[in-house]
Amino acid sequence: MTLWKPLVAALAGLMLLPAAQADVKIGISLPLTGPASGLGIPMRNYFQLFPATVAGEKLDITILDDATDPTKGVVNAKRFVTEDKVDILMGSAATPVAIAMADVAAESGTVQFAFSPAALPPGKDAWTFRLPQSTGVMAHAMVEHMKKQGVKSVGFLGYTDAYGESWLKDFSAVAERAGIKVTATERFARSDTSVTGQALKLVSANPDAILIVASGSGAAMPHKAVVERNYKGKIYQTHAAATRDLMRVGGKDVEGAYVVSGPAVIAEQLPDSHPSKKAAIDFVQKYEKAYGAGSRNQFAGHAYDTLVVLEKVIPVALKKAKPGTPEFRAAIRDAMETMGRTVFSHGVMNWTKDDHWGFTNETGVMLKVVNGDWKVE
Repeated sequence: MTLWKPLVAALAGLMLLPAAQADVKIGISLPLTGPASGLGIPMRNYFQLFPATVAGEKLDITILDDATDPTKGVVNAKRFVTEDKVDILMGSAATPVAIAMADVAAESGTVQFAFSPAALPPGKDAWTFRLPQSTGVMAHAMVEHMKKQGVKSVGFLGYTDAYGESWLKDFSAVAERAGIKVTATERFARSDTSVTGQALKLVSANPDAILIVASGSGAAMPHKAVVERNYKGKIYQTHAAATRDLMRVGGKDVEGAYVVSGPAVIAEQLPDSHPSKKAAIDFVQKYEKAYGAGSRNQFAGHAYDTLVVLEKVIPVALKKAKPGTPEFRAAIRDAMETMGRTVFSHGVMNWTKDDHWGFTNETGVMLKVVNGDWKVE
């Protein structure tokens, strides 16, 4: 009897202790090599600045290179969900890779943070949430700018893949409503090192403006090609080109280019009334403290916004289940669909069960390359 009472007391004490939680595991696939490496490397840089814990739980993060290759992205994703048993799947910054990874996310019941405007068939994105703005949202900002510039005709020079197709479809629809016609269309592969033939055809067509759909440093090559063939009209670039690689590689040839972007890239130029100004400046200060003045990047900003999401949804999910379980993965998805209006460095996000894009038409900001730097239009 004497021994029994202390044993009961000890067991009761153990029952009062908080239950041990497993680490929150995150698997991230990024294009650290290949044509889209200019997008993936800045994202990796910001992920390396992440805190060790969120909501008191340790973050166990693994980053793998998908080499801008959809097949490699799928291999990475399958490893993450089968071997590492991650709670959250992230990637890729390259649209074709993100689309390929979405099937793995859906089949495994794992939330995917897509770092590209990955367009999926209706009902196929139940587990995929996009961090970047949709091509439709960015096309809206671009077309509004074109209207003010008096543009009536546009030549299209873009990737042959899903990113190029998405832009051609969405831009054409928005432009048509504004009375702007796409009068010439040319394509090229991400791996191409020359677009001489395509550039000659577009310059001969002589549209008021040319829209180039490419990413990172790869966006400079087609831009230079049309300039070198004496095109004198306006040249527009998408948000995948909102990186300093465009100016670094393009040099004087990209002076005067118009680039649509999220607000994080030009934090200091935002009006004080802009809802994202505080978050955007916080992102810029943290990133450039670590990587140097002028190193800010559209995609690094998406990595910053990822942490905003985690800090909001992980505490909610922990109330329902423990990490490492299907219930926790489902709770993460539910929390993202119901987290409500959330200020990002790239705008105001409001995902819902029926909308895994979240950003509105007011999100896009038009920039101009002036003296090798960004200037808000």
